Amino acid sequence: VQPPEKPLQAEEWNRLREGFKSPEMFEEVMFNSMVRCNSPIDVAKSLLTHVAKSNGDIAYNLLVKYLALCVQQGQASEICDVYDIMKIRFRNLESGAYNLLIKGLSNSDHWRMALALLEEEKKIMIPSRTSYESCIKAASRHQEINRAFELYHEMLAKDLVPTLDVLQAFFDFSRGMKGAELQKELFDILLYLRENQIYPHKTFMQSIKLWFESIPGGNWRGHLTNIKDSGHCPVCHHQLEESDLTNEEYNNLREKIIRDVIHGTDTFRKTSPQEFEAFQTFVEDRLPFDIVIDGLNVSHIKLKKMQCENLFNAVNCLAKENARLLVLGRKHMLTNSSNWKREIMKEMQNKADFFFAENTSEDDAFLLYATLQSGKHCKFVTRDFLRDHKACLSDSRMRHLFRKWQRGHQIEISAGEKHINFLSKKKLFVFIQQPAFQYDCVVQTTGDTWHIPYKDIFEEKDSYEVPRKWLCIQQKR
Repeated sequence: VQPPEKPLQAEEWNRLREGFKSPEMFEEVMFNSMVRCNSPIDVAKSLLTHVAKSNGDIAYNLLVKYLALCVQQGQASEICDVYDIMKIRFRNLESGAYNLLIKGLSNSDHWRMALALLEEEKKIMIPSRTSYESCIKAASRHQEINRAFELYHEMLAKDLVPTLDVLQAFFDFSRGMKGAELQKELFDILLYLRENQIYPHKTFMQSIKLWFESIPGGNWRGHLTNIKDSGHCPVCHHQLEESDLTNEEYNNLREKIIRDVIHGTDTFRKTSPQEFEAFQTFVEDRLPFDIVIDGLNVSHIKLKKMQCENLFNAVNCLAKENARLLVLGRKHMLTNSSNWKREIMKEMQNKADFFFAENTSEDDAFLLYATLQSGKHCKFVTRDFLRDHKACLSDSRMRHLFRKWQRGHQIEISAGEKHINFLSKKKLFVFIQQPAFQYDCVVQTTGDTWHIPYKDIFEEKDSYEVPRKWLCIQQKR
């Protein structure tokens, strides 16, 4: 439905309604269309008035849709009017209406009303992350930083994960402000990024840099750099933390993962205990491995190529320097097919040990077990983030160790292509292996230096791929 461009009289709305194939749905569909087309507010208001006169009242869902349009256009006085109507008409509002009211009012001169609405919402339900963040930004924008941090800590206590957008807002609105307590709060946000292996995007990183440099009397200076493979910072000459775990940390993590993750409640959901026992025997007889490869995962790395060819290229790439490889495969790989050629599979089996699990088996448990049992030196190859396994670890210290171990042991491998020679149009597919890092790629501090890894663009999803770019911040004494 195309909304009208100007307000209509009652008979004009009736005519449109009668011509609509489902008249009982007309108002709802029309309001949806108005929100989508960002119609003028007076057009939407004329339909709302018509509904009120025809029916004697306005249904909750229509008021919420009108409210969405008002919020979209920043019509603060209309938002207040809708709230007054809703407060009289309905005993309780649901979270969608609170989200809209709080978002709309927090961006206006009525921002304190948004804070009051958040308090009201808290009495009925846990407010959404959106509601909290709208209020945090409003309080920060109006220099009520303490109130903003109170709400932020409430959010964390309710297990609501903050967006990078709101974390960046703290640095933007705190620029040039004094106070040891404020500094501690912002340092804690940086430590939160460290703890959760979060990499800020470029604009967030710039906000962090500008905040440090604006601290009155702080004498901080930030520089963008690339850390050497050795972990040496070319700017401040500090050596970054190693990615290696101590022997004690490694043994604790291995025992915890084998007990809680591999033998935990959900391990054998897709893997039978008999098959896993057979795998354990297979691994123990052949230990230690240098690299464990998730064969099926790697076989999909270049979609236009045969799966066995992808895997063959990866095995060839990783088998250099006589590395002992274990490839985790599935039984269907042994059936001669368009994707799995028997002669290529045989050639691969001369270069690596293969374990073929049932086609329905979940192979992450196999991957973790073989890698951890092989010892601290053993690396693994998969493009999975292994997020579920981190979540199975109950305490935060173990989750941190798991991520640190993962960062230092997960080899990044990708398929590239290069021209064989300058004149040739032919392309050769090559595997690009990015070794696991010697240093730990997370936010780090020594007190008078901070090192913050960042990505050029915002990434919605987690990725095990670590950034190559760093912000080095030094305090000059």
